[in-house]
Amino acid sequence: MSKIHFLGGEFLRYCSNHLINKIPFHSIRLFFYRHFLGLEIGNNSYIFMEVCFDSRRNFCMGDNSVINQKCCIDNRGRIEIGKNVSISPEVCIITADHDLQNARFVGRIRPVFIDDYVFIGMRALILPGVKIGEGSVVAAGAVVTKDVLPYTIVAGVPAKLISMRKKDLNYTINYKRFFS
Repeated sequence: MSKIHFLGGEFLRYCSNHLINKIPFHSIRLFFYRHFLGLEIGNNSYIFMEVCFDSRRNFCMGDNSVINQKCCIDNRGRIEIGKNVSISPEVCIITADHDLQNARFVGRIRPVFIDDYVFIGMRALILPGVKIGEGSVVAAGAVVTKDVLPYTIVAGVPAKLISMRKKDLNYTINYKRFFS
């Protein structure tokens, strides 16, 4: 990769996280995310203000999903978000970390998959390599270190099963706000 290409990508990321994500008009942010960052964002999906992305591309969000304000989306590894997913404010989704047992502290990248009808509560932390199953709920403040089975409700640090969710989910998220 040439130095100019690298700097161009870094400049776009800077613009996204310090300028574009503060524009109070979703249509402008959405245009930038799709056409300049190369993010795949479904129909009727909404990304609120002050959401930060760590990379260009490597991001796919299904229809009728929402990412609330001040979320940190580390899409250096791939992130796939399904349909009708609600991600609350200040959630962090991480796809990269370091091998703490490696003498060279080598970096690792692992994708995160979030299936349809998932709800993630405020300030939850989703760690690399995790799959969150269809219809599941991650409680506020939970730290998800391993896969979450479909239709389960998890909470705590680390996140553990606390309950089950009904399987007959058939709603459409349509959560838009002006100047958000």
